[in-house]
Amino acid sequence: MKRTVIGVMGPGSTDDATTKKAYELGRLIAEKNWVLLTGGRNAGVMEAASRGASEAGGLVVGILPDSDDRSVSPFVDIVVKTAMGSARNNINVLTSDVVVSCGLGSGTASEVCLALKANKSVVMVAVDEHDFEFFARLSPELMHRATSPSAALEIVTGLLDRASRAHQN
Repeated sequence: MKRTVIGVMGPGSTDDATTKKAYELGRLIAEKNWVLLTGGRNAGVMEAASRGASEAGGLVVGILPDSDDRSVSPFVDIVVKTAMGSARNNINVLTSDVVVSCGLGSGTASEVCLALKANKSVVMVAVDEHDFEFFARLSPELMHRATSPSAALEIVTGLLDRASRAHQN
């Protein structure tokens, strides 16, 4: 049976508040028995979300931008070495059932845009209103904003439920 994969995307360098939110996202995703997918590195949102999921007993997949695994988070269970640089962002998006953006950097912005282009829903956490509005103007029906990790997971659950019902009909 196919497992639900939730991609958590975010910058490699973050503040403490964003790091805490990423950790909580990872933990909540694991508690739902979903697979967490990140960029796999031992930095920022990737590391925090992976640690949260791992410590909650979840399965973590990391999609690395290179073929060297020295930068992989120790909390990643399955390492995918791509040697694709930033092009690996498309793999992150296409493999995820829903993309959750935690914080924002240039790589994260590219993943949000790739998700919209692939008609994937995006839930943004730890972003300001102006950043969210920019992406929402591109594809309002796919963009969602959450004020906390638990609110983000409520949105993700609703999106997955809707997709499941649509698939059954």
